Amino acid sequence: MTSNLLDRFRLDGKVAVVTGSGQGIGRAIAWALADAGCDVALNARRRADLEVTAAGIEERGQRALIADGDIRDFSATLGERTVAELGRLDIWVSNVGGSDEKATRQLIDTPDDVFRSQLELNLTTAFQGAKAAAEHMGDEGVIINISSGAGMRGSPFTGPYAAAKAGMNNLTQTLALELAPRIRVNAVAPGPVVTEAYEEVLGVDADKQAQIASTIPMQRLGTGDDIAAAVLYFASPAASWVTGQLLLVAGGRTHRTHQYQQQVAE
Repeated sequence: MTSNLLDRFRLDGKVAVVTGSGQGIGRAIAWALADAGCDVALNARRRADLEVTAAGIEERGQRALIADGDIRDFSATLGERTVAELGRLDIWVSNVGGSDEKATRQLIDTPDDVFRSQLELNLTTAFQGAKAAAEHMGDEGVIINISSGAGMRGSPFTGPYAAAKAGMNNLTQTLALELAPRIRVNAVAPGPVVTEAYEEVLGVDADKQAQIASTIPMQRLGTGDDIAAAVLYFASPAASWVTGQLLLVAGGRTHRTHQYQQQVAE
């Protein structure tokens, strides 16, 4: 029987954890993994959001585990629950992140506690997730960190967030070397994707969205599915010879073409 390359994108019988999966990119990732045959453990702070994500997974014929709560210092428990209730752990996606505050300011004007909080939310949680994943995964495990294009360049007015994501990029590369060949570790760095958090935290209205889209070679903002497709590739056997990589999914925009941050801040 001739093998079909598309079969290498299937995840039948696998179990994944997706943090920050109550809405937005995390929900899209969870649904994409379920589309490929994966059961998914979900985590976010708002249970009502997780219930919507879980319903979508079950509609796709897969099992969903809801673990609501703040992921900070909760990763070990989440790993244990996933194995206990879903039977195994194969894929860990650290998607939780963002900013707890709406203010934008220069880096030198950032209070110490805000800087520490951003590192904890966007970097420490990925570190803790990797530890939990490595403890419970067998061979051919996969860790995927959701980084940001902001971590690949200077990022005026969102410095703590960008610094944390830059740290995540290095964390990804270090873990990939240390955990190979048993576990592959990669990262996906989204460009501007319109989500609830994106609109709420940055206050990006329709006019600013159009302005940002005009700076992107593909002339549109990203969607959750754009990011989920990249995650599905890294999670699947199709990427079995890929580790330690950072994939920028940003419509062709790189640090050289980035122009909108100052406009948004103003």
